[in-house]
Amino acid sequence: MQLRKTFVVGLISVALLSGCSLFSGEEDVVTMSPLPKVENQFQPTEVWNRSVGNGTGEIYSNLRPAWQDNKVFAADRHGIVKAIDADSGKEIWTASLAEKTSFFRPNRSALLSGGLSVDGGHVYVGSELAKVFALNTEDGTVAWETQVAGEAVSTPVASDGVVLVHTSNGMLQALDQTNGVVKWTVNLDVPPLSLRGESSPTAAFGAAIVGGDNGRVSAVLINQGQLVWQQRISQPSGATEIDRLSDVNTTPVVNNNVVYAMAYNGNLAALDLRSGQIIWKREIGSVNDLIVDGSRLYLVDQDDRIVALDTQGGVTLWRQSELLHRNLTSPVLYNGYIVAGDSEGYLHWINTEDGRFVAQQKVDSSGLLSKPVVASDKLLVQAKNGEVYAFTR
Repeated sequence: MQLRKTFVVGLISVALLSGCSLFSGEEDVVTMSPLPKVENQFQPTEVWNRSVGNGTGEIYSNLRPAWQDNKVFAADRHGIVKAIDADSGKEIWTASLAEKTSFFRPNRSALLSGGLSVDGGHVYVGSELAKVFALNTEDGTVAWETQVAGEAVSTPVASDGVVLVHTSNGMLQALDQTNGVVKWTVNLDVPPLSLRGESSPTAAFGAAIVGGDNGRVSAVLINQGQLVWQQRISQPSGATEIDRLSDVNTTPVVNNNVVYAMAYNGNLAALDLRSGQIIWKREIGSVNDLIVDGSRLYLVDQDDRIVALDTQGGVTLWRQSELLHRNLTSPVLYNGYIVAGDSEGYLHWINTEDGRFVAQQKVDSSGLLSKPVVASDKLLVQAKNGEVYAFTR
């Protein structure tokens, strides 16, 4: 069954956001939980906000800011990229990656889609037009742009002199960090039907660890493009095509020589970094990135429960279930709290010890989709309409 990824995630998004059923029968209806009432223990402070183009609208996108040397870099889908002073929120420079057309026609959208990343003197961003751009951090000029094997909807990752890009057709490519030349390509394979979005690779000990739409996690040598190991953590099962989705869209986390990865409709697994062998596995799925902090693992599951587990065996320590189907962002750890946004534009602050709410705030009525970003003492949040906010605790 060949369906476009955009269509699949559109079906799922409609069900989650509107409460409509994907199939017939009352049991399939999904309803967003009402906003929980929270007595704030503190009031997060908004330091500044800055508009960056028109944002992403209702299009599924991983666009989110990046941060380095007291500069915040953010972009909108059309192709506007801005550098912002992290302390004041003042604009440092603006660049446009939209393709210039004739005088009488508007510029063609760059369709930026992957989250921004920054390393050394370059900001990297990918697009649905199968391009990866490197911009100079000082002035926003384009250092290079490269045509890659498919839509670049994941976040580019710079490591070991290359920029790693995972494309929507299952290709992992390494681009030379100085000029963008493709150094190698590895085919990770994709099933006929999969979710919109791809796992961003994690670089560890000279290897790129990345999830695939086929339910596998792979380790590839960065210098050679050689596949070291591949481990399936999720097996397609269920009565419907959507039930059988087993994409590993989350970014793997490496901690103490253990790889933690999670599949949609599948499993959370801990793998040995050297061999890829499964150490333990739990039946819990998501497309949201997870957090590993010491002996604890925090995640948002596919029903928007926030869960804390022990890293040694995956034992559940606590579960927060009052945000079901609010379409949460991936969580981050900031100032000792778990923070996640939702599709109605709220930020939720949660105690790491017991999962209780400690604060809640309305940020932007357009809603939040992308993962918040920790920038030193600030928390950066980009709303769907392109507004970027900086908060402090």
